[in-house]
Amino acid sequence: MTMFGDRMNPLYTVSSTFGSASANQMATSPLTSNLFCYKFARTKIVQRKCKKWDGGRFSLNRHLRTFCQSKTEEMQIRRYSPFLESSLLSCNGALASDEWKAVPDIWRSSADKYGDRVAVVDPYHSPPSQMTYKQLEQEILNFSEGLRVIGLKPDEKLALFADNSCRWLVADQGIMATGAINVVRGSRSSVEELLHIYNHSESVALAVDSPEMFNRMAETFISKAPMRFVILLWGEKSSLACDGLEGMPVFNYKEIVDLGQESRKSLFDSHDARRRQMDEAISSDDVATLVYTSGTTGNPKGVLLTHRNLLHQIKNLWDIVPAEVGDRFLSMLPPWHAYERACEYFIFTCGIEQVYTIVRNLKDDLQHYQPQYLISVPLVYDTLYSGIQKQISTSSPLRKLIAFMFIRVSLTYMELKRIYEGKCLTRNEKQPSYLVSMLDWLWARCIAAILYPVHMLAKKVVYSKIHSTIGISKAGVSGGGSLPLHVDQFFEGIGVKVQNGYGLTESSPVVAARRPTCNVLGSVGHPIQHTEFKIVDSETNEVLSPGLKGIVKVRGPQVMKGYYKNPWATKQVIDEDGWLSTGDIGWIAPHHSTGRSRRCGGVIVLEGRAKDTIVLSTGENVEPGELEEAALRSSLIQQIVVIGQDQRRLGAIIVPNKEEVLLAAKELSILDANASDLSKEKMTSLLYKELRTWTLQFSFQIGPILVVEEPFTIESDLLTPTMKIRRDKVCARYREQIDNLYK
Repeated sequence: MTMFGDRMNPLYTVSSTFGSASANQMATSPLTSNLFCYKFARTKIVQRKCKKWDGGRFSLNRHLRTFCQSKTEEMQIRRYSPFLESSLLSCNGALASDEWKAVPDIWRSSADKYGDRVAVVDPYHSPPSQMTYKQLEQEILNFSEGLRVIGLKPDEKLALFADNSCRWLVADQGIMATGAINVVRGSRSSVEELLHIYNHSESVALAVDSPEMFNRMAETFISKAPMRFVILLWGEKSSLACDGLEGMPVFNYKEIVDLGQESRKSLFDSHDARRRQMDEAISSDDVATLVYTSGTTGNPKGVLLTHRNLLHQIKNLWDIVPAEVGDRFLSMLPPWHAYERACEYFIFTCGIEQVYTIVRNLKDDLQHYQPQYLISVPLVYDTLYSGIQKQISTSSPLRKLIAFMFIRVSLTYMELKRIYEGKCLTRNEKQPSYLVSMLDWLWARCIAAILYPVHMLAKKVVYSKIHSTIGISKAGVSGGGSLPLHVDQFFEGIGVKVQNGYGLTESSPVVAARRPTCNVLGSVGHPIQHTEFKIVDSETNEVLSPGLKGIVKVRGPQVMKGYYKNPWATKQVIDEDGWLSTGDIGWIAPHHSTGRSRRCGGVIVLEGRAKDTIVLSTGENVEPGELEEAALRSSLIQQIVVIGQDQRRLGAIIVPNKEEVLLAAKELSILDANASDLSKEKMTSLLYKELRTWTLQFSFQIGPILVVEEPFTIESDLLTPTMKIRRDKVCARYREQIDNLYK
């Protein structure tokens, strides 16, 4: 590599040794204790003084004999997170920063502010872990340095295939702090999907959750994926399947941390060690992570998110989740899920304590840890709702009657409260007169005042017991999918605040959310700071007025850099002006100064996916999401997909909740009390009646139904890793039965 144009300076040459066999030989230390040590990215500075003897004088005539003295000095290029590593940089005389330029910079701030406070509690891994903010910062720094020692270079990609844990967080931030890019996925993905992501992303190495996960992947990955090294976050190397691993460096988590700690000590103690490195700060526009979408249609696409994208989330979620020092959060979502990830980064800047849990322990941990906040997906709130309903239903007849009466009163009270507080959604741009608004307000206020004592009694007698069971004393934050309205209303009625948000992986992800002070049910709230929304016509792309439905588009600093190696797909979703087409159908609530909707102006309301729209043979368009949401209110229906594309009427594929179906059949005397099975015909008939009951209010009714025994799962490839149903694959799986259904 020349320094000045194409001309070689004979006295001062900088040459890059990337990819050079000879340079690699020079830089590679021997294999010791299964440790293959790589040097950092290197730039070699060569100073050459050439003396040519020509009859008693020095000459530069190249035809004469040359006597040269060469001095070669290796310079290690070290990409760093400016504020996080400011203490080391000050020792080295490099320029430090007093503001966040990269995501890992947040840990220096948090360690300074909350040093000895507990940051993470991870009780279910072996060994159980707990770290303070200061310990967490040092762990990230050591892990990051350890990655440099084993040869991870800036801008290279390291696949991080693991589940939620404190070590996932350390690995994620450690990779980012080196200037490398992590490629993330969880253990529940299929081996084929993981292989596609690894190879498509051009990852150079693999960090994996456990020996069990690696052994599941080993045969495929060893033969089809080039891996420079493997890191185990949990477990021991002795548990690995050894076939094909000969000569491949494998490290456990502790080895990486220890290597990093030793290297950092050397850098602090040795001026020569620091002098041999060339510091280079991470830029906010550098790619931080490569996140592959859920892939509800086709292969997942790689979303490039920069440090600037993620820092926007960290700096602008405060007014949605006003967390305070010492608040406890319960974490159970996959950490590679953009929603969980951005929220985690943000809350750690507030001095909170995060407790890691798993699905099967969620109920017990809610009661044990009593978190102030729960950040999760709608499925979790729906599950909590169903659990509470089931617990009430199985109590004595008198308790059951009292509890359901109290809940009905509370739901009515909260509906009236929304009316007089001006939090009722409307698409109508015309606002009511002042007189009508005042009468409406007065009526709602008076009826609510009558119901208020009963509501307060219900809180004391019934809801307090629910609160002691689930905690969530400040708020549950829901995102990553549509929150069913009946679940939303139920939690509001019993006094558990649930704030719904909206976003996409492509927008880092949050673009809108309901605030604690303006929690408008049925909406996803106002846009977050520095974010713009517009609704456009799907055919003409014309901007629509408030209240009119169309395609939702967003613009802001959180919008992705693009899809990796897919410029065509990037152009399809991001236009020249930076507007991201979400593919969702929605509308913006009109602004009213009086009446029931006076505090709703500007909130975003979503009504399904444009891609999910079913077009009947009559030419009518149907959004299946609303029907499915209504049907899932039935305890008899576990999963449902509404079908009917190009047919005269709608149909549905239903996975029944077998236990509830049996109970209902016995209560309706369809089945004997001692029977343990129900015929397919009787089950279909019962489910059809149940479906009609819950969807009666819709203009489009569901006709024929197909009852299937096996639930849609991630393992069967009918659910995405974020628990969304892959409609196209469900329809393809049951294509023959669907055809027979309509015959």
